[in-house]
Amino acid sequence: MSLWIPFTVMAAFMQSWRNAFQKRLSADVDTLGVTLARFMLAAPMAAFYAWLLFEHDKITIPTLNYRFYLIIVLAAITQIFATALMVKLFRLRNFAMGVGLAKSEAVIAAVLGALLFAAPLSTTAWCGVLVGGMAVWLMSVPKGVRHISWPTLSLGLASGLCFALTTLWVREASLMTKLPFLHSAAYVLFWVLLVQTIIMLVWLLLRSPKTLLALWARPKLVFIISLCSFVGSVGWFTAMSLETVALVKTLGQVEIFFTLLISAKWFKEKLQRSDKLGLALILLGALLVILA
Repeated sequence: MSLWIPFTVMAAFMQSWRNAFQKRLSADVDTLGVTLARFMLAAPMAAFYAWLLFEHDKITIPTLNYRFYLIIVLAAITQIFATALMVKLFRLRNFAMGVGLAKSEAVIAAVLGALLFAAPLSTTAWCGVLVGGMAVWLMSVPKGVRHISWPTLSLGLASGLCFALTTLWVREASLMTKLPFLHSAAYVLFWVLLVQTIIMLVWLLLRSPKTLLALWARPKLVFIISLCSFVGSVGWFTAMSLETVALVKTLGQVEIFFTLLISAKWFKEKLQRSDKLGLALILLGALLVILA
């Protein structure tokens, strides 16, 4: 089995729980505060993880040019926007639908990767990506376009676009380090989380200190969100250092399976009949990208 597959499944599982805890936090904290909760404690976790890897294998930290750090900043900013847009989705629609719309990133990443990042796919892989996209659409809009508001759809596609750009830039940065895959993923993860934490902390200190106080009052929930985010990000970043973004994100749509379980069992949200067909299509898409 290719190593990127278990890392992707681990990432999808942890991300589904992170999203669930973020939805719970969004009931008491504003969008930017919920977004910061994802990064705030994950940054020191990533620093410790990277330090352990580099120390254990006695690998020298690479010297990289300005282009690497520019890509890091771009990835950090787009992920902030992607997360904030998804939190807004949680308030407009139910949990499963919000996550489903944001998962449009797999198809967007495939198109952008082929056009702009020199990451073409085989015919089988394209079939897997498109089948996965159909599944996401079916599960996100089970009653058709007429039954979803354009603001909701726009938020979902914008979130998917931002997530796609983030992951494409993360892979680009990982390849630039020329490190072993675990070390490159850890190094890029640390820098992305550090930049995100600094940006969000400075912004909230200047514009909304009360949001930081609201997070301070909920340390357990913030810690759980950051921990899930860190473990999930290790999975995503490692998988994307091994395989193209479109394939990783298409397989990563198994997150919707975990999300539906959490949605039904924890949030008591009613699932649609189309969910079963959608899950079958996700499994078919995942099988196609694995074979590719």
